[in-house]
Amino acid sequence: MDRLHDAARRELGSDNYAGVHPEVLAALAAANEGHVAGYGADPYTEHLQDVLRGHFGADATGYPVFNGTGANVVALQTMLPRWGAVICAETAHINTDENAAPERVGGLKLLTVPTPDGKLTPDLVASRAHGFGDQHRAQPGVVSITQATELGTVYTPEEIRALTEQAHALGMRVHLDGSRLVNAAAALDLPLRALTTDVGVDVVSLGGTKNGALFGEAVLELTPDSTPGIAYQRKVDMQLASKMRFVSAQLIALFEGDLWLRSAQHANTMAARLSAGVAGVPGVRVTQPTQANAVFVALPPGVADALRAVRKFYDWNPATGEVRWMCSFDTTEADVDDFVAAVRREAAAAA
Repeated sequence: MDRLHDAARRELGSDNYAGVHPEVLAALAAANEGHVAGYGADPYTEHLQDVLRGHFGADATGYPVFNGTGANVVALQTMLPRWGAVICAETAHINTDENAAPERVGGLKLLTVPTPDGKLTPDLVASRAHGFGDQHRAQPGVVSITQATELGTVYTPEEIRALTEQAHALGMRVHLDGSRLVNAAAALDLPLRALTTDVGVDVVSLGGTKNGALFGEAVLELTPDSTPGIAYQRKVDMQLASKMRFVSAQLIALFEGDLWLRSAQHANTMAARLSAGVAGVPGVRVTQPTQANAVFVALPPGVADALRAVRKFYDWNPATGEVRWMCSFDTTEADVDDFVAAVRREAAAAA
């Protein structure tokens, strides 16, 4: 088949735009030889458990799934009874970017909280964590945080621990949407368990696609019995891969060595370079701290549309001119510098 796209072009729309890391492609090719059992009864999925326990502790159990939406829905469904509710930030991915999958497929009630930086705090959680025992109200049972957040900010271990201690004291569990957990860990120069197991997180949706995988994530049970029935729920939600070895092999390629870290560090570094490059441009305002691989800026009217001819990206808040730029494992310094030059040029033309 002929290539149908410009292989030299890289965008800023999402880290999902990037291709598959060559080391992940090599792992897929190696896993492709011969026949092995399906539905997780394969040596790759078995070995993946050892890899994940090396990062998250001896009690960690991983359940590979197809995608991030599936990981979040499966995780939250198994963590809650049918009358349960999830406390999350208003900007959380489970609220803003998964259509209505948590509600329509998961049957969940989301209790959202406005936050200025995408992060929950104990005080914000307390504003929704009430009504326990009231049969007229969905029962808060899970606090879900996103790391890194949808606004590109990063929770410290201390911030997460404060939330898990509060939640556990109220009889609730804590779910971490970790589609960009690797970027947060790289930003803080901490091991993955320091942001999860060690600070009391019960369940993680571990991302792969945004960091160089072709497809595939995993639900990680960190606290024993925090996802009862997950093996069945994964099938009910159509997230059980028959050829699971191809999901597991990718996650092994990412997490057995330091590929996850190298890729995340590079994406973060490119985002920092981009943020610094536009910070002093007249009329351009960086709206959130650039802590992982996302850059949020407000642009003068008309500038965003002109810049999209250079790199594709999304509006975040059209009313204020705020946009989001995402860097990936394969974003180059030249990509960033060329785009910064374009921002300077278009902002000057709009002045």
